[in-house]
Amino acid sequence: MTGSAAVADARQPSYSTAPPAEAAAIEVRELGKAFYDARSGRVTMAAQEVSFSVARGEFVSIVGPSGCGKTTVLRILASLEEALSGTVELFSPRPPAMVFQEASVLPWLSVRDNVGFPLHIAGQSKRDRKPREDALLQLTGLMDFADAKPHQLSGGMKQRVAVARALVDERDILLMDEPFGALDEQTRMVLQQELLRIWEASRKTVVFITHSVDEALVLSDRVLVMSPRPGRIVADLAVPFQRPRDVVALRRDPRFWDLTHTVWSLLAQPAAHQDTP
Repeated sequence: MTGSAAVADARQPSYSTAPPAEAAAIEVRELGKAFYDARSGRVTMAAQEVSFSVARGEFVSIVGPSGCGKTTVLRILASLEEALSGTVELFSPRPPAMVFQEASVLPWLSVRDNVGFPLHIAGQSKRDRKPREDALLQLTGLMDFADAKPHQLSGGMKQRVAVARALVDERDILLMDEPFGALDEQTRMVLQQELLRIWEASRKTVVFITHSVDEALVLSDRVLVMSPRPGRIVADLAVPFQRPRDVVALRRDPRFWDLTHTVWSLLAQPAAHQDTP
């Protein structure tokens, strides 16, 4: 399949192995998703007419009110949900890696073995995968904890393990669903700075879901704002801050608070629910 090929099945993403130089990494067009409640007999539109693109190496966040469908859109990109309508095309030879809100570490494995688990599943020997494990442990600041078990780690360190594992087999696209949402504010800011550093080193294409406007502006090249359910993209905002960034210093920039006000003003706008009986 080439980058210009039509998507044969709108319910699943299409993967292209040879994108043209100018192609985006992700193209989403008129995406729709509905859920059926058997008890009430109602169909609820979770997302409707969602369209956006993400350039290769770009970091894009999606913000929106609870229930607007932002996580549903991400799950469709990851092939964890089927779309009702529209098309999704990912210009990558392999499916994306994904990091969830709750750190999905395997409790019986060490930090090293958790990080290298995708390589183990792919059939690589312990000796062959060690250099890549070492590189990711070093990148995420986990080398001193390589032999620790997850129960010995804080929540923030478990999320570092999840990020390292998502990067270990070098997939082009990384999908992140509120990965810092369950953490306290101080730990979140530390991990935001770490994620910025890791992203600078890897330059993965990232789609990041968050409820935090601050977090979206600190991390992203662009912020997509979704309306209340049924979720639509109501704004696509460029984030003007140069990289590399400092998560504390950035909050002293008046433009940061101007953008924060803009995003919150968009989030405050109501949208009529369009549920089909």
